[in-house]
Amino acid sequence: MSGAIVVGAGPGLGEAIAHRFAREGLPVTVIARSRHSVSDIAERIRERNGTAMPIHADVTDEDALRSAIDRSVKEFGVPDAVVYNAALVRRDAPGELTAQQYSDSYAINVIGALTTSARAIPEMATHGRGTFIITSGLPTPAARSTSLSLGKAAVRQLAVILNEQYGPAGVHVATVTVHGDIAPGTSFDPQDIAEHYWLVHTQPRDEWELDHPYTGS
Repeated sequence: MSGAIVVGAGPGLGEAIAHRFAREGLPVTVIARSRHSVSDIAERIRERNGTAMPIHADVTDEDALRSAIDRSVKEFGVPDAVVYNAALVRRDAPGELTAQQYSDSYAINVIGALTTSARAIPEMATHGRGTFIITSGLPTPAARSTSLSLGKAAVRQLAVILNEQYGPAGVHVATVTVHGDIAPGTSFDPQDIAEHYWLVHTQPRDEWELDHPYTGS
């Protein structure tokens, strides 16, 4: 196995996903804009006898994000799984943000996922295998979370497009749609949700889901 890449590997769900894949013996590359965060996550994975490489990169910096993925491939090979978990989560009603703020949200919530897929999936397709998962949420748009609702709707459509393009080549593209607010100790605990990313990754081809809903443990 060549490993896994988790983009947006901050504390919470991103870290839980990284640990879940590391438990299976996959070397994990954790990418996030916080150098301190990815270093700490990688260290905790190593403390549990896993293999991890931390890379600091902002998903809105196309060159940095592409370079981070390239570094992972050089170190561990073409990944078995890539998870895009980066998002800008905030409360905003229609019209409360400036056009630039909406653009900034879209850059993180959607364009980063597109950049990641464009860099990672073609090589996976060449090898005829792999899983590309995008963290989704807000299956029902909410006015109180306008920018995030728009972003999550967009990444679900991106998954449809990527599945059409690369599914026939053997790459499983999917979203995991979280139907609630993620918080430790609740029915939306990050550790419980992370199990479903591994479930999606290990689905037989004839059982592939395009969207896997997580409605609470």
